[in-house]
Amino acid sequence: MPNARIARLTGGIALASLALTGCMSGANKPELPPASFVAMQEGPGEEYVIGPLDQLTIFVWRNPELGAKVQVRPDGRITTPLITDMPAVGKTPSMLAEDIRLQLSQYIEEPLVSVIVNEFAGTFSQQVRIVGATEKPASIPYRANMTVLDAMIAVGGLSEYAAGNKARLIRFDKELGKQREFAMRLGDLLKKGDSSANVMLSPGDVIIIPESMF
Repeated sequence: MPNARIARLTGGIALASLALTGCMSGANKPELPPASFVAMQEGPGEEYVIGPLDQLTIFVWRNPELGAKVQVRPDGRITTPLITDMPAVGKTPSMLAEDIRLQLSQYIEEPLVSVIVNEFAGTFSQQVRIVGATEKPASIPYRANMTVLDAMIAVGGLSEYAAGNKARLIRFDKELGKQREFAMRLGDLLKKGDSSANVMLSPGDVIIIPESMF
């Protein structure tokens, strides 16, 4: 009997050790370098890619009747005078303008086309998604020089039971061809004003905020 008790005790200690090791390995995610609360110098972001439901203005120089104000349909296409069901999603405004120019060149000589994005939603690959224990989980369009502080303001901050310092950021690494996870300290940022916890975001980032177990 004593040997059985010792075996059970040893097994319990081993399981506890494995569980603790698992918790520690989950907590040891890399952190991103801090960003400034106010950018010292604003710079352009990646060129904008048109997404579903974006509002566009198509302008054709000297041929205003061929221009239009259109909304990109959920299927990713637009229709303008002389052009039906042209794919727009996934293109930059300059790319779409060139495609429209090529189509219109069948009807008019050397058309000059410009595309302006008036209201944007962005493709999923350009949105920042914040889910979990926040006041209003949302998917927000990425803009140049966006930080996690900007994103948290947009969603109303952390909820009452959020474990902000256990949050993580998921980002697709184009160079490695796979997604990576980074630890975040949202509690330190929002409750203590720790500027070192503010990091730059990238298009397509996903921020996951768990609830506290206590």
